[in-house]
Amino acid sequence: MKVDQETLHKIAHLARLEVRPEEEAELLDSLNGVLTWMEQLNEVDTTGIEPLTHISAETNVLRDDVIGNHLPREQALANAPQHDEQFFEVPKVLE
Repeated sequence: MKVDQETLHKIAHLARLEVRPEEEAELLDSLNGVLTWMEQLNEVDTTGIEPLTHISAETNVLRDDVIGNHLPREQALANAPQHDEQFFEVPKVLE
């Protein structure tokens, strides 16, 4: 597949990009280079190879949730600059 000038303009419009005329030649070369590389990758035989969901086989080590002694609400609220009887009060973020 080869990207022509009309396709470049369509892609730029869809991506809401402003492409100056002097940039078009470089962008066309770059896009066509990427597509050529992708065509080469499509030719690679991947029979018997499992798809990857992660690049690494590492797994996240999580600890078990353990019920324990926690800071009482009254003590936590004692140091808060603003609070009511149960919750911290913070400035409104959304209007």
